[in-house]
Amino acid sequence: MEASLARAAVAVREAKALVVCAGAGMGVDSGLPDFRGPEGLWRAYPPLKKRGLTLPATSTPHWFKSDPKFAWGFFGHRRNLYNSTEPHAGFQILRRWGESMEGGCAVFTSNIDGHFQRAGFSEEQVEECHGTLQFMQCCLHDEGRPCPKEDDIWPSDNVELIVDEVTLHAKEPLPRCPACGGTARPNVLMFSDDYWVPDRTDSQNDRFRATTENMRQSESAFVVVEIGAGLAVPTVRMQSEAIVSAATRATLIRINPREPEVPEGHISLPMGGLEALTAIDNLLEEP
Repeated sequence: MEASLARAAVAVREAKALVVCAGAGMGVDSGLPDFRGPEGLWRAYPPLKKRGLTLPATSTPHWFKSDPKFAWGFFGHRRNLYNSTEPHAGFQILRRWGESMEGGCAVFTSNIDGHFQRAGFSEEQVEECHGTLQFMQCCLHDEGRPCPKEDDIWPSDNVELIVDEVTLHAKEPLPRCPACGGTARPNVLMFSDDYWVPDRTDSQNDRFRATTENMRQSESAFVVVEIGAGLAVPTVRMQSEAIVSAATRATLIRINPREPEVPEGHISLPMGGLEALTAIDNLLEEP
């Protein structure tokens, strides 16, 4: 492990730019659940175990039509939890590394908690590939009825949700569309979701691709630090591997306590995110 950490520190020290790819495991050190398998979800949400609901069965848009109190109970509880939880110190380590590199930093995350922005990363640096709980959209066009804001999203800053943790049902008033008064939903890509409004994420993706393409075309070394991205939903792992495979001077540092395997020549750290980032940072501070 010491040798791998030393290699990681050298890769970060020599890098002129940083890409961060973060999955659900990134939030574990902040105290957030990662929903690893049904048991992980049910430990966090016992009412779902009573109903036998898995994450794919719970995180679907149809609940906002058939049982909006339950839908907002699940997503509202998560939003309240994310908003009341401070991002762990690893976020600041990554931010500091990126600020010290002349090529800057880009972030790709499947997390919907908004914690990179909370930690001080700019909107222009972050792509949230599954959307975010910090924005909402109207549900009416899900039902085939028109709404003036059917293709719009808006910040959820002023939304306050009270959730009964025994039933996992939200109490009225539920979030409403400001244009038509219909039920609102999070601007999050759910399972079996044909109605997600992707415009914000599409814009983020355009910026992320342009930034990483500039890194690849540069003759300078850059580093991809991947944290907490598993194989169950491999979107983040695929992104980080695609970036390094297309570059000649990119190094992948994969931080994952359970699934740390990496392509040949890259760096595997079977550790938690905060532990690994702190260890690398300590090595960087050595003369």
